[in-house]
Amino acid sequence: MRTILAFLTVTVTLFCADVLHSLSYSHFQSRKHGGVKADPRFSEKYFSQTVDHFNFNSMGNGSFNQRYLITDKYWKKGYGPIFFYAGNEGDIWEFALNSGFIMELAAQQGALVIFAEHRYYGTSLPFGNDSFNIPQIGLLTVEQALADYAVMITELKLQLEATDCPVIVFGGSYGGMLSVYMRLKYPNIVAGALAASAPILSTAGLGDSRQFFRDVTADFASVASECRDAVRQAFHQLKELAEQQDYSRIQSELALCKPPSSAQDIHQLNGLLRNSFTLMAMLDYPYSTHFMGNMPANPVQVACKTMLRGSNLLANLRDTAGIVYNSTGLLTCFDLYSLYVECADPTGCGLGFNSQAWDYQACTEIELCYESNNVTDMFPPMPFTERDREVYCSKRWSVVPRPGWLKIQFWADALSTASNIIFSNGDLDPWANGGVRKSLSSSLVAINISEGAHHLDLRGSNEADPLSVIKARKREAELITQWVEMERRRSQKLP
Repeated sequence: MRTILAFLTVTVTLFCADVLHSLSYSHFQSRKHGGVKADPRFSEKYFSQTVDHFNFNSMGNGSFNQRYLITDKYWKKGYGPIFFYAGNEGDIWEFALNSGFIMELAAQQGALVIFAEHRYYGTSLPFGNDSFNIPQIGLLTVEQALADYAVMITELKLQLEATDCPVIVFGGSYGGMLSVYMRLKYPNIVAGALAASAPILSTAGLGDSRQFFRDVTADFASVASECRDAVRQAFHQLKELAEQQDYSRIQSELALCKPPSSAQDIHQLNGLLRNSFTLMAMLDYPYSTHFMGNMPANPVQVACKTMLRGSNLLANLRDTAGIVYNSTGLLTCFDLYSLYVECADPTGCGLGFNSQAWDYQACTEIELCYESNNVTDMFPPMPFTERDREVYCSKRWSVVPRPGWLKIQFWADALSTASNIIFSNGDLDPWANGGVRKSLSSSLVAINISEGAHHLDLRGSNEADPLSVIKARKREAELITQWVEMERRRSQKLP
């Protein structure tokens, strides 16, 4: 999920495990930190966090070092609000460097800013490199992550003499889901939440399993119906070659490092190609970015131009996938099994330790049973049913998923008694229709961004921003200002 949801928020490492990420805005000098360009306004710190919040016998008082980033550059000490980013499925620097709106808002409102890394991601590994072994991986749950954030907020407020400072939580994609859950579960700690591109409904098993890839397809069709048709036809040609077992031609046309030799290899190839379109739809920003890899401005438009530039559809498909997997142009061939790893998230888990963590979460609490079918979308039929998920997860992690658990635990669509949550979604984002698109009350506000891709509103201001996201950020800032004042009045017991 990109991503996020990083959560999406799903974070994906593309073709090179050490791809450098940089800011979308460049008004300050940056320095490298751990392979990622770091913002010097932030201090990187570690918080001694409880390993298991809910079982006193399992780990005793065991702790681990949880990374967080903090800046008081704009803070009105002891008075200004605290803006807390609920880290999602990746290195926390990636989210800090791609959420410039939070910093802009902090400058306006005199806020302290904290970006907290999610347990089992980045460097916040409770058991070091053994964290992804069984049973150690079992302490990777949404509930444990939320408790981490609640404890961290509470203790840091004491340490910083900020006990009277209202807390607003932010998040994008899976992080956006966590921001919703923080407001629901810890309203005593969190005064409000901005949940950007948070698919809290589809990941709770609600909605249509065909929705995600249908909406990816719709993004490309909105540029030109011929683009969608060309992609579909290219996949048909690939299918015909596979049925003929003409593997050498498939290798040649798609520049594969090795010829496929089985139905499983073709399935893997289809997944790799589909994943490239997914990423371009999610990251269809109006300017070039270095988030989850390098992406040109308006990548969906670039992809459609590539798909329609000649009669050789398979060569066009290869070059379109190369926008994602070979942005530097340095790769001479595509390695099927190193560029893309199939997992319990059909939208992709990425690579490395972070991908293992997200795969486990997709096997336990996060439901991502999305399918492509070549009828409502342009991709090959690739089902992923609850049974498919159960078989995979039992084999990979020795767990049986619990369908419906998020709905029970975190309310799903029964949100009417909640308050002070913004649900922002971009119409270009395939995750959007898995989230809340209509306001539920005066304090459960849906903001729809007509020209927005995946949590575009969290990104820093850019001269290429569409008017729709400028208006969205303005509305978000107004609501957050109101919530901060409401919380001050409540805590001071003023009328």
